[in-house]
Amino acid sequence: PQPMMDMPLCDYFIESSHNTYLTGDQLMSTSSTDMYTRVLLMGCRCVELDVWDGADDKPIIWHGFTLTSSIPSFDVLRAINDAAFVASPYPVILSLEVHCSYSQQEVLARQMREVFGDQLLLPAAPGTRPPAQLPSPASLVGRILVKASTGPPAKRQQRRMATAAN
Repeated sequence: PQPMMDMPLCDYFIESSHNTYLTGDQLMSTSSTDMYTRVLLMGCRCVELDVWDGADDKPIIWHGFTLTSSIPSFDVLRAINDAAFVASPYPVILSLEVHCSYSQQEVLARQMREVFGDQLLLPAAPGTRPPAQLPSPASLVGRILVKASTGPPAKRQQRRMATAAN
């Protein structure tokens, strides 16, 4: 039987992955784009990207302040795009934990628009009235959604300075 997917998105349990990029433990393991492919092919619909400042103004995905390896955000986005709708047509949610500077956030936004194109769900135009309820998975078939969390820039800078001093 076909699942009912016409209720608001918040009415569903969503298969999610934490630290999606890691191949093992959270302290010293390798990060890999293959992990995004793997979880999406297994039916996961929400993947995590911990975004940090990388060299040459290119954001990286990394489990900060650990010995894990990092991977370029652009490579991660391409891997997600390639596998996003193979196992399921329903939306994929990118759960961003943003630790990078505003300039690299802008780079990440450009990368997402380049990789996902029209699949990327963009916010409504300013002044547009918000919908009365969230859209349904059925209305979001083939779409990439972004949710992000970030601390105040001053707090992030204080943490970085405190860590560097130790």
